[in-house]
Amino acid sequence: MTKRERVAEIVRILNETYTTEYKCYLNHDNAWQLLIATMLSAQCTDARVNLVTKDLFVKYKDLESFANCDLKELERDIYSTGFYKNKAKNIKACARKLIDDYNGEVPRDIEELTRLDGVGRKTANVIRGNIYHDPSIVVDTHVKRISKKLGLSNSDDPVMVEQELMKVLPKEQWILYNIQIITHGRTICTARNPKCGECPLAEVCKDYQDRNRNQNRRKKQTDS
Repeated sequence: MTKRERVAEIVRILNETYTTEYKCYLNHDNAWQLLIATMLSAQCTDARVNLVTKDLFVKYKDLESFANCDLKELERDIYSTGFYKNKAKNIKACARKLIDDYNGEVPRDIEELTRLDGVGRKTANVIRGNIYHDPSIVVDTHVKRISKKLGLSNSDDPVMVEQELMKVLPKEQWILYNIQIITHGRTICTARNPKCGECPLAEVCKDYQDRNRNQNRRKKQTDS
């Protein structure tokens, strides 16, 4: 099986196994809420972020509320998401820049997005994919880890992983791939105890196949 054929099979299995509908795991009503929720999600679970933003977006009803907030109070409000000092500082500064430079609108262009305080390519691509439906690949821990196992990427650098995936995956699959791989990483291909015996991707997983070959090779050596 060529790499192109393997990629096509991976896409087919993912589409059959998981949703082909766009789904965002962070609760939000608009672009700026998703932007702030994504900033909070760094080194934090989506479930925890959703618990925090449930009250946060009631207390801070608009960007002005964040831009003009008391920093220490915001730190307390987001404390449970971790790295709260840096996150609070970036959220406040980002809100101010959105108001002053973009009339309160979240920009669409990735270069403009990544110029906002606390916004890297991952956060920018979440906005581009979920708000503007621009083809984009979000490289989170699940995507980086599983893409390497599947043999679709060789890098540990998120920007390089993004570029490698853009080269091999069909453009219409970019947003879906992230949604599907997050689900796969949470349910089957978990970091600590992957359920390879239950994995629908096992037959096209480079890591799984390599491990099987090595085990068979060692068994033959032992038997001989």
